[in-house]
Amino acid sequence: MTKQRQLIFEILSEMRGHPTAEQIFLEAKRRMPSIAMGTVYRNLGLMVDAGEIRRVVIANEPDRFDHTLAPHHHMICIRCGQVTDIASGDMRAYIEKLAGLEIESYDLSIRYICPACREKYSPHA
Repeated sequence: MTKQRQLIFEILSEMRGHPTAEQIFLEAKRRMPSIAMGTVYRNLGLMVDAGEIRRVVIANEPDRFDHTLAPHHHMICIRCGQVTDIASGDMRAYIEKLAGLEIESYDLSIRYICPACREKYSPHA
């Protein structure tokens, strides 16, 4: 593993939440000033392809990255965009039974309003 890829994995493991490639790049640049944005994007893609990390796709938003490989799903706040893990286990067998087909993979993202946004945007706040 190259030192750039090791750094990117370290940063992703240390950062809270599900950072974007740009957020990862900014931290990588702070630690390794010579690193290029293209290096970060290329390595993130290779790491996703190798199954070392997960890509979290959110419509109309930059992709996020997740170092947690254990089966889980994501809750996305429709106000602030915060992505939170929800440990719900692997639902593959259940989905295959419903569909009557063998599936290769699936992504489940749940949209909600997080408690902080609910409080902030509450008419009673």
